[in-house]
Amino acid sequence: MRNEWLWLLLIFMTWFGSLGSACFKWYSIRHRKWILLTGFMLYGIGALLNIYLLRFLPYTLVLPANALTYVWTLCLARWWFKESVGWHKVAGIGVIGLGLVILVQ
Repeated sequence: MRNEWLWLLLIFMTWFGSLGSACFKWYSIRHRKWILLTGFMLYGIGALLNIYLLRFLPYTLVLPANALTYVWTLCLARWWFKESVGWHKVAGIGVIGLGLVILVQ
């Protein structure tokens, strides 16, 4: 049971980091202080989860898993910021995902 929680926290760690970065992007457009503070908070939660997970999971797993933020970032860029996402970006994310699967084995 504990192992499943650690994997879930690993996913949340990457999600919080991506959301924090998206808030920084949004702040650069809207210039609202609450957006910037929300970004710091989300990014900080992701960093704290990273530190916590390093106590229980191998360094060689936690740090490469940060690449999962690229998946979330691509989704956020497409649906939140309406950026174009071509096949080459999707292919790159696929290669990153494949690399993560290989690392987990």
